[in-house]
Amino acid sequence: MNEGLVSRQKGGSMWRYPVQLLRTFGWDLRKTVNAFRCLPYFLKDALRYRSNAGGGALKLDGAYLVPMLHDRFDSAGDARGHYFFQDIWAARKIYSRRPERHVDIGSRVDGFIAHLLVFMPVEIVDVRALSSIMPEMSFVQDDATKLAQFSDNSLDSVSSLHAAEHFGLGRYGDPIAPTAHLEFMASLARVLKPGGRLYFAVPVGRERLEFNAHRVLSPYTVLNALSALTLVSFAAVGDDGLFYGDCAPGDVVEARYACGLLAFTKPG
Repeated sequence: MNEGLVSRQKGGSMWRYPVQLLRTFGWDLRKTVNAFRCLPYFLKDALRYRSNAGGGALKLDGAYLVPMLHDRFDSAGDARGHYFFQDIWAARKIYSRRPERHVDIGSRVDGFIAHLLVFMPVEIVDVRALSSIMPEMSFVQDDATKLAQFSDNSLDSVSSLHAAEHFGLGRYGDPIAPTAHLEFMASLARVLKPGGRLYFAVPVGRERLEFNAHRVLSPYTVLNALSALTLVSFAAVGDDGLFYGDCAPGDVVEARYACGLLAFTKPG
């Protein structure tokens, strides 16, 4: 098994939940620390700018100071993590098949959906309202657990990335339903057309509920819930935030918080 795919840390850090609670109420400890680190640089840079400004330079006016105190010690970007890799993984697979119709349930509009809109229109289903829409997007606001608006064996291409783990927990205004994730996966299997493709991503590892944030599922829970379908490929984003395309479901059973990337088809 690849190192990094599964963390050796069996439990969460003792600081994890207090820090998470502070973030819930708007206080990000990391940003606070970075702000104090960056403040002396900001003051020095402002004085240096004022003393060096001349010619056609814009004047530094104290009434328009806007301190940005979080960027100096950040990297240029971060090509890692669940959303970064799952969006690329699924978009590449859909691009290679170029289906005439694609339906997505609950994935991020400003991430994965934006990837797809580069080369095809997308139908979106979400329990929340969508405040803005493009001509290439169609939208249905509905509780997607049952997918009642779609008939059996009707969809050739379906995706749901990092969404099923939230269903039925009330986080997004949906009704409390402890088995909503299982009902949703049964509905996905029902609406998929024989020979079609389902692209599914969900947190995987040591199975647990972290109410009301999400569930972390055993990969075998997902496979059992979608047993009417045939697994075409399995990949994962490991506990280290990196992509592993050469792994198996059993490799992430003991992960702390990995992401399983599963492509399915329905037997004819």
